[in-house]
Amino acid sequence: MKCLKQILIIALVLCLAPMPYGYYILVRYFAMVVFGLMTYQYYQEKKENLMITFGALAVLFQPFLKIPLGRIVWNIVDVAIAIVLLVILLKEHESKK
Repeated sequence: MKCLKQILIIALVLCLAPMPYGYYILVRYFAMVVFGLMTYQYYQEKKENLMITFGALAVLFQPFLKIPLGRIVWNIVDVAIAIVLLVILLKEHESKK
């Protein structure tokens, strides 16, 4: 799961660059899957706040019914989520020590 989070962070940050439209669709599918897995993981760990948060992110990023936020807002969302994922990775790394 750690590797998937790292890949997602990089993919979200790369969304700031001008990429082909297909890249953004691929990121949406990948993000939906990763957020779905994280939702299930936090459900098993009984961390309800994180479960609800990542469940909502899975719905936000799902590619079937697109939510039109505009390029600027999506860039802000992508960076904010990348930062949150990075903080979660760092906290998980610290707790394992």
